[in-house]
Amino acid sequence: MAIQSTSTPLYEKISLKNDAKRAVEIFILFLLVSLLAYRLVHLEDHGLEYQVALACESWFTFVWILVISTKWSPVSYKTYPHRILKRVSELPPVDMFVTTADPQLEPPIITVNTVLSLMAVDYPAHKLACYVSDDGCSPLTFYSLMEAAKFAKLWVPFCKKYNIQLRAPFRYFARNSTTSSGEDCSMEFQQARDTMKDEYEKLRRKIEDASLGSVPSNLSGEFVAFSNTERKNHPTIIKIMLENKGGSPDELPHLIYISREKQPKHPHHYKAGAMNVLTRVSGLMTNAPLMLNVDCDMYANNPQIVLHALCLLLGTKYERDCAFVQCLQYFYDGAKDDPFGNQLVVRNEYLGQGIVGIQGPYYEGTGCFHRRKVIYGSWPEDMKTEKKSLISNGELTKVESLNGFGISKQFINSVAHALQGNSDNPKDLWSSLEAAYQVSSCTYEYNTNWGKEIGWMYGSTTEDILTGLAIHTKGWRSLCCLPNPPAFLGCAPSGGPASMTQQKRWATGLLEILVSKRNPIYGTLFMHLHLRQCLAYLWLLTRALRSIPEFLYALLPAYCIMTNSHFLPKGQEPAIIIPATIFVIYNLYCLYEYLAVGLSIRAWWNNQRMQRMTSACAWSFGVLSVVLKLLGLSETVFEVSKKDQSTSSDSTSAEFGSFTFDESPVFVPGTALLLVHLIALFTMSLGLHPQASESSGSSLGEVICTVWVVMYFWPFFRGLFRRGKYRIPSTTIMKGAILATFFAYLFTPIGW
Repeated sequence: MAIQSTSTPLYEKISLKNDAKRAVEIFILFLLVSLLAYRLVHLEDHGLEYQVALACESWFTFVWILVISTKWSPVSYKTYPHRILKRVSELPPVDMFVTTADPQLEPPIITVNTVLSLMAVDYPAHKLACYVSDDGCSPLTFYSLMEAAKFAKLWVPFCKKYNIQLRAPFRYFARNSTTSSGEDCSMEFQQARDTMKDEYEKLRRKIEDASLGSVPSNLSGEFVAFSNTERKNHPTIIKIMLENKGGSPDELPHLIYISREKQPKHPHHYKAGAMNVLTRVSGLMTNAPLMLNVDCDMYANNPQIVLHALCLLLGTKYERDCAFVQCLQYFYDGAKDDPFGNQLVVRNEYLGQGIVGIQGPYYEGTGCFHRRKVIYGSWPEDMKTEKKSLISNGELTKVESLNGFGISKQFINSVAHALQGNSDNPKDLWSSLEAAYQVSSCTYEYNTNWGKEIGWMYGSTTEDILTGLAIHTKGWRSLCCLPNPPAFLGCAPSGGPASMTQQKRWATGLLEILVSKRNPIYGTLFMHLHLRQCLAYLWLLTRALRSIPEFLYALLPAYCIMTNSHFLPKGQEPAIIIPATIFVIYNLYCLYEYLAVGLSIRAWWNNQRMQRMTSACAWSFGVLSVVLKLLGLSETVFEVSKKDQSTSSDSTSAEFGSFTFDESPVFVPGTALLLVHLIALFTMSLGLHPQASESSGSSLGEVICTVWVVMYFWPFFRGLFRRGKYRIPSTTIMKGAILATFFAYLFTPIGW
């Protein structure tokens, strides 16, 4: 991995500053501050509605400051992978991790495609090892990988021989055209392609049949390890499915299946625990200095992604400038105009590239290349602090090795090699198997620093953000890789329940970090987290808390109509210009961001609408989950989102992209909020509200706001009358109606 001296850079840093956009952002901030000043001056002349409005608008102003800070200095990196071999005498090994947890919610065919795409990347095969963590201990997942290993012997050589760019089979064979530009058009290629398609269909049918119950029922042979196992109670299972024994770059990478030990009385720490087991097992078997982790539904879309990442990892002058390389998340086959607001295109373009220009992007939990030494708790070389457990040359004292990394002497030796920058890994995977079982046990981490100072951090259902924050807090920087085509593509949740489950899990985990001792404020005051990086983390971590002011602010128009009061300046007051201008300019500003990246006006509206519905429903339940945890009444739960593998967005279907519902209580707040506003409009139309003077009654502004909220929650309005999964369940409507009636009763005169 020695770097040869040359003046040719491996990457280029590009500033993306936009002065006009900055000016608009500052102007919006000025208007927000002006509105707060107006509220404070007139607070004594008004009642509860102005006090609530002031509190909510103060929060919105704070959030806008965080947004401006994060977006202020956007940066992008252009990488030159063809220069790697000119700069590096020997490419470093890379361990690739794939995690899956539930064969029902995460169908094995999705995992298989991800694994196949990783094994086929443009990189010497003997430098790669793919580890699959199956937290569901599923014989179906294991069987699928066994069949995939056989297919890989055909698929990987086919991709490399004909330079196939799309190396996830389900995506490659789903294209309408027989070939794409740049592909071989010879008869030989056509025959090879047809043969490969037939073989993939056989693989797909085998996995599909197995999912219906044809996995060997007697669990003999290779499956005997799955006898008498339960999902949350089973011993460790490690299977070496493929081994590159000869160390040949033209063979296949290693492929290892792992299902770590679980017992009901021992905490397993969800995905973070699985990642730490993968780290220890890989440290014993291959001990690559670089580690890539991807979710089971994020296939490698760019076959040169490892080389692109190496440009950043090896191209920095100082190692501290690149602890990890994050590839931003993009998705395939998203419904037209992003009806569920989860394709993240605008977030990646502005906030994502904005934080790249500070201390580096967040660790997003997938599509990320880590330095192993950083995951092992290493500090930047020039950081001198008494808090670190490793001395600068990477050597371990006996006490620290036992207390920090566990009791496996073989693993401790591999840690020492990794911290010293050595990549001499064992030639025989089988020789490390016994030690691998030891470090995979559910009791191995007791009395160690795993999850606290070493590895993936525990204490949050968003272990990725917490781990990245811990790395940045030590003074490391991170870089962002945005190759063309995108590095990895995944499947975004479809439908209301899956989207809300994912958002609730994120909101819960982020808030857990905010209220913990590892929050970014502590990292800035006492550690090495940059101030603006702290603000960027606060923008993310406070997302769940926004549900409170947003929900209250959304209730204000209905409250004012019911009580015949107002929270906006009256139409004849000059001050009405301030909120009206904020409303217009902010929406035009957001619309510009969507149009600038090639999205439609409808996509902008869908995302605005989903943000409000997500805030009222998923984020509010995230807050409730953390409050109950802090009170000791319950523990937060890691909920796996359902993954659907699709190959095309059936735009001709009238129902594709329609919002769906289920019995989950997460939809109750949104239903109640909609019903409150419908009640307010109904009572206003019938004149059922108190009389008030012209200067104190509600006005057109409150009516417009109420209609605007109803438009935001239009999918809920349609859900009141539709059928099947597109209808809000009767029990949810009833609960929402009870809450809405209670609210209306509180703020409605008894004389109605």
